[in-house]
Amino acid sequence: MPEFEVKDKNNNTVGTVTVPHDTGRARKDPAVIHDVMVNFRANQRQGTHATKTKGLVQGGGRKPWRQKHTGRARAGSNRSPLWRGGGTVFGPQPRDYRYTMPKKVRKSALKETFSRKLSDGEVVIIDRFSIEKPRTKEMISVLKNLNLYGKSILVVLQGKDAPVILSARNIPGVHVTAAGDLNTYSLLSHDVLLVTKDALAEMEGVRNE
Repeated sequence: MPEFEVKDKNNNTVGTVTVPHDTGRARKDPAVIHDVMVNFRANQRQGTHATKTKGLVQGGGRKPWRQKHTGRARAGSNRSPLWRGGGTVFGPQPRDYRYTMPKKVRKSALKETFSRKLSDGEVVIIDRFSIEKPRTKEMISVLKNLNLYGKSILVVLQGKDAPVILSARNIPGVHVTAAGDLNTYSLLSHDVLLVTKDALAEMEGVRNE
């Protein structure tokens, strides 16, 4: 099984970690990742868009002019879609865009995405990541030591750590998440993953497939 270096906050190698033999090797089918990404973004849509149809536009209580002998085209209502300010034909209406995908497919996409990140050298494994008190300066110092400052980074922890989250929230491009909340979209939305050793073991779809 492939081995990867484990760093500390000072960018010193303190050990190695092994991953399953099928992780870290990019496979050939990107369709599953695309399908899961489309599903994720569809589920984020509010679906509150709306246009007024002919029946919703105000007015139209009487015929604008008589039927014949005016020299103008026949008109029965000023709510007609042909008129300015009239109703909209086949316009968007509120709807729910959500749909579900099998859990197995979502886990497969997560594992495939993480494998590609590993094979492309876009994953940094750290032995542990903790900050006693929320301090942005300390967070920046750690990222600079790891040569990651200025990049789009997703910090993956074993669980939620308030001091780390608060220390990172004012740094552009840096986000913190728990291993259990990880998804394919968040992986693809960041250039580099900074993963703790414990979070790596817990990541669903990598070891628990």
